[in-house]
Amino acid sequence: MAKKLVIIDTDCGIDDAQAIMMALAAPDIQIMAVTCCFGNTTVENVCQNVLKVLSVCERDQIPVFQGAAGPLIGASKPFSDHFGTDGLGDVIKDRDPEWEEKIQKEHAVNAMTRLVSENENQVSLVALGPLTNLALAVRMDRHFPKKLKDLFIMGGNTEGKGNVTLCGEFNFVMDPESAYIVLEEFLCPTHLASWEYSCRHKLTWDFFEKLINQDTPAAHFMKKITSKCWAYSKEAMMNKRDVYFGSGFVSYDAYAMAACIDSSIVTESIECAVHVELQGTICRGMMALDLTNQLKKSHHIFVMNKCDLAKFSQLLMDSLRKPCNK
Repeated sequence: MAKKLVIIDTDCGIDDAQAIMMALAAPDIQIMAVTCCFGNTTVENVCQNVLKVLSVCERDQIPVFQGAAGPLIGASKPFSDHFGTDGLGDVIKDRDPEWEEKIQKEHAVNAMTRLVSENENQVSLVALGPLTNLALAVRMDRHFPKKLKDLFIMGGNTEGKGNVTLCGEFNFVMDPESAYIVLEEFLCPTHLASWEYSCRHKLTWDFFEKLINQDTPAAHFMKKITSKCWAYSKEAMMNKRDVYFGSGFVSYDAYAMAACIDSSIVTESIECAVHVELQGTICRGMMALDLTNQLKKSHHIFVMNKCDLAKFSQLLMDSLRKPCNK
């Protein structure tokens, strides 16, 4: 059976790295390209992080493309240090000084539109960061969305609970206009793993210890990049007052990737229209669900609601256990 063709668009932080390794280990996935966007850190750091992940997994032949360095409108916002200033926990000392030579010369948005046009209705796009590259793609080719097989997004929120602002999730707040454009104009089947969905399906710290203590190069790498990151510290997270979801570790981007790899992992979705708010000081970047059809939109997306945690956990474990597919 032919492998599923996938393009990964990422702002590669630690959870992105985990999601990419999950795809690399999946036997039925063929990664056509990794396109990079600003988000967890600068786009230059993102490119280097992706190259490092591919190197650890001995998959250097996968092309990496540099994309948007900032949002569609306005100046770039300060980068989050959730995963360290470099996105990978500030522990990678052996960065490749010749990394720029390993990045494709073609811009990420051009590569994305070209690859999808060459493989019309066959490519799944997994978006793990701000949606700037995707918004630029539809502005360059208005038919781009209908050429996709489907789209998987990690981002947005469903209950007005924010993780960087009062009401907004990080990926959408970093570029609200792009999130708005994508959710308005991408009419292909779209599946979204929200912040709340990810947090409600957190995993135990005991599982996390088993995950990173496997004796494989990928597990050693994951243990290293999480070693000094407060977001992967049991003590720090337990001491942090989490009024929403309680204790546990969350590999946010892996939830969207898992849905792309195995649709049965999502056991319940909400099918509805959505709207990304662009106004206001409190709600800018917030995603609202239109459960009562007040917006009268014909296009609905699938908002993930329930997850098979046993299957998801197995995919995570396999991502660091198995040799990555060559």
